[in-house]
Amino acid sequence: MNQLRQYRYTAQTHVGLKRKVNEDSVLALPEHDIWLVADGMGGHDAGDFASRLIADAVAMIPLGLDPAARMHALRDAIQNAHKAIRAEAEARGGGTIGSTVAALIMANQHFVGLWAGDSRIYRLRDGHIEMLTEDHSAVAEYVLAGKMTWDEAEQHPHSNAITRAVGVGEKLEIDKIRGDTEPGDRFLICSDGLTKYATFQILEDLLGNTPLETVGDQLIQTALTGGGADNITAIVIDVL
Repeated sequence: MNQLRQYRYTAQTHVGLKRKVNEDSVLALPEHDIWLVADGMGGHDAGDFASRLIADAVAMIPLGLDPAARMHALRDAIQNAHKAIRAEAEARGGGTIGSTVAALIMANQHFVGLWAGDSRIYRLRDGHIEMLTEDHSAVAEYVLAGKMTWDEAEQHPHSNAITRAVGVGEKLEIDKIRGDTEPGDRFLICSDGLTKYATFQILEDLLGNTPLETVGDQLIQTALTGGGADNITAIVIDVL
């Protein structure tokens, strides 16, 4: 018999201190056990359009699907958003419009993470934080080669140069990670507006010692105190 996990979550986004438009989108679908962060890019409000289109596409997933069908529907929704963003970019004259995406889906004591770009998914378990995703960025190869840490990569001059995004390029490759969930696990999905200022140690301390009711505010405040140069988005999900 499958034991159903239950979850509590908080989801917050903030424009930051330097930007006029929030190009991040945040989506929580507790009835689907799906949570998503998208970080848009492109001039003239195009990033806002791209990230919102991804969130809207995923929000249309029908209720009542089994876990496998839900995961496929999530992937299909992101791919459909990719095509729609490309079409919009062409209609606007061919400029680059795109968005990162990081999405988490839970079912039957397991999780699946899907992502493209440098928005991240972390898991805190037994007080230890683990980054479940790998950035699709120009500096990620240095980290994967052992030449620097992810924290150091965030401070690299080319840290903003992502190599994959929804809406960019003919074909979108979506990476996937899966694993188990345990009671007490805490997941974080966030845009790079947070991780620019929150190292692994800061995240581990905050997520490990802050109740769900205030952890979102604390994460946002960490980025604002650090400078808040970008939009900031964070979803925290607790496994009960």
